[in-house]
Amino acid sequence: MHKQIHKHVSNWQSWAPYIQSALRIVAALLFTLVGTSKLFAFPIGAMQGGGAVPLYSLMGLAGFLEAFGGLMMLFGLFTRPIAFVLSGEMAVAYFLAHFSRSIWPMMNGGTDAILFCFIWLYFSSAGAGPWSLDAIRK
Repeated sequence: MHKQIHKHVSNWQSWAPYIQSALRIVAALLFTLVGTSKLFAFPIGAMQGGGAVPLYSLMGLAGFLEAFGGLMMLFGLFTRPIAFVLSGEMAVAYFLAHFSRSIWPMMNGGTDAILFCFIWLYFSSAGAGPWSLDAIRK
């Protein structure tokens, strides 16, 4: 019985690289939508009243990084450096936009920023996984 369990665990562990790619793809889709809501008011506007943010502003820069960095992450292209930049962007976003409201992320609205910060930090170290343009380029 122990050998059967070990075999199933080993089989499950062999999926880790593909689950890594799936995590990157799902996180990138969500992240890209955060950026497009800022830049293009799609699928909903980031500004009060539903509009896009001014392009030449800190929020415009954030939207650019999120929309286009998110697309790069979606395809897994230049994953490590892009993920590192996006992780830093999310750390800055947390401390500029959320931390001053409260120390508790659930109260300051910064939970997503923290999660994205550490997800992108992970990918800056681990890479994109096998379902990526980075894997094809190698």
